[in-house]
Amino acid sequence: SESLHLFRIPARINLWYGNLQFKISTIPGSRSSLSRFKLESHELLMMSTSIAKSKSANKAKNPKSLIDKIIHAIRNQPAPGNYVSQVSIAKYLESEFQVDKSKSSQLKNAFKKGVESGKLEQKGQSFRVAGDPVREIPAELKVKCEDIKKGSGPGADVGDTVVVKYEGKLDDGSVFDSGSKFEFVLGAGEVIKGWDEGILSMKKGGVRKLFIPSKLGYGKRGSPPEIPPNADLHFTVSLKEIR
Repeated sequence: SESLHLFRIPARINLWYGNLQFKISTIPGSRSSLSRFKLESHELLMMSTSIAKSKSANKAKNPKSLIDKIIHAIRNQPAPGNYVSQVSIAKYLESEFQVDKSKSSQLKNAFKKGVESGKLEQKGQSFRVAGDPVREIPAELKVKCEDIKKGSGPGADVGDTVVVKYEGKLDDGSVFDSGSKFEFVLGAGEVIKGWDEGILSMKKGGVRKLFIPSKLGYGKRGSPPEIPPNADLHFTVSLKEIR
C-alpha cells in the first residue's frame, strides 16, 4: 500500500513552446488526471497553432527577406493569371520597401532562387506565387482586345522593345492622340497599364483594337486637356516592329 501511495504522488510536467513554459499537474494512473492532461494538452496545441498563425500573419504584413517582399509585391498587384512582370515587381519593391532597383543582380538572384525553390512560377519575364489560386480580374481591370489582323512571327513579350502606329479615341469618337512610330519597352511601365497588357502577344504586322477601362488608363485624374477624368479609351494599334 505504501508503494501504491508513492506511485500516486502528484507529478508536475513542464511543457515548452518557444519561450513559453506550461506546467501541468497530474496524478499518474488517475482517469481524471488523464482527462485533465488531454484537455490541457489540447489547449496547448490550440495555443501553439494560434501563435504560429499570428507569426505567419505578421510575416505577410511585414516581410523581411527579399523573396518574401517579392511574394508580397506579386499578391498586391492584380494581373492576368496572377503573373506580374519583373519590372512591375521591382517598382513596387522600390515604392513600398525602398528596395534599390540599381541592385538588379540581387533581385535577379532572388527571382532565380524563388523559382528553383518552388515558391515562384515564371512565364517569360513575369512571375506568380506557386500554389496561389488564380484570381478573377474585375471587369474594370480588364483590357478587351480584338485582332483585326494577326500578323506573323513570334508574339511580343515583356521586355521586348516594340514600335507601333496608333490612334486613340474617347467614347464620343473624338481622337485625343495618334502616332506613326512610337517606341517603348513592353511591360516596363513606360506607358499606361492597358498598353502593357493589351499589346502582349501581338505579332509583327498585326493590327489590334483595344478597349482600355479608365483604371488601366489615366484614372481619376485623366490627362488634361485631351483626356477627362475617368475616361475609357479606345485604341487601334499596328505593330510595326519587335526588337
